[in-house]
Amino acid sequence: MESFQIAEEQVEEGTGHLLGSTHTWAQSLLATPTERKIYIYIYIYLHGTNFWTILLHLWPYHRQSTSSSPAMRKEVCTIVFLRAVFTEFLATMIFVFFGLGSALKWPSALPSVLQISLTFGLAIATMVQTFGHISGGHINPAVTIAFFVGNQISFLRMLFYIVAQLLGAIAGAGILYGVTPSNARGNLAANGLSNNTTAGQAVVVEIILTFQLVLCIFASTDNRRNDKVGSPSLSIGLSVTLGCLVGIYFTGCSMNPARSFGPAVVMKRFTSAHWVFWVGPISGGILASLLYNYLLLPHSMNMSERVAIIKGTYESEEEWEEKEKSMEMSSP
Repeated sequence: MESFQIAEEQVEEGTGHLLGSTHTWAQSLLATPTERKIYIYIYIYLHGTNFWTILLHLWPYHRQSTSSSPAMRKEVCTIVFLRAVFTEFLATMIFVFFGLGSALKWPSALPSVLQISLTFGLAIATMVQTFGHISGGHINPAVTIAFFVGNQISFLRMLFYIVAQLLGAIAGAGILYGVTPSNARGNLAANGLSNNTTAGQAVVVEIILTFQLVLCIFASTDNRRNDKVGSPSLSIGLSVTLGCLVGIYFTGCSMNPARSFGPAVVMKRFTSAHWVFWVGPISGGILASLLYNYLLLPHSMNMSERVAIIKGTYESEEEWEEKEKSMEMSSP
């Protein structure tokens, strides 16, 4: 810690001299706290080397962090990203299988609204608890788009997640169709307007249902909270259950375009109101994201960090911490 403080003082002194330099590249070298941290640890590692020598050693790091060339490593090229995409496919497949399965019309016993609502909620809670640490556990295109609007995931991650979720929903609905007797399949619990609900009313209902769900997701998974949050997966599951308890009477309760898309594809049943189950949930998710991430509790990020997140080149403080620790361990 002492060596860190000494190096930091020397960096402050050197930075003052550096910023007076006529070299434009040198003036921006220590522009960000992250680059400054890298500099400090390299200074410690080299033990007493003069400031300008350290500067030359640091120059490649600066080139790497500011380069816009295609060689810049993007998240889509990593195994971690591919695992996350596959996880979204798998989680959505399992969720759709159990959710739709609870709503099948068995001749011996028709399902109740409470049974369907609890099953959908428990399925989401289980999937979030199981896969949340791998992909974030979105399992819903409306949620993924909301995270993108909230500047928390990249554009390519959003696209890959949505495709994976839609394919997972088709797979889950297809498996359920294959294992269900023909007399119990019905329309495979596909969403539709009921009880004389108009398309306009249905859109408003879906917006409200998804709005409360996405707000719950952002609030329960916000790592900036210091209070006792409890179990985020359980909170999210209960939020889904809450939406189903009301929404089933209007639209069968979608809140999730993938949940509506899967059975519609398998049953080849795209009604004239199918657009409701895309426009409603996505609009509700976007509204919740704008409210939470830009009005209620905005993130303190500069424009370059926001652009880096969209491009998929952003590295969080936690990732930098790991790199700094590895540098400390490798120093003599």
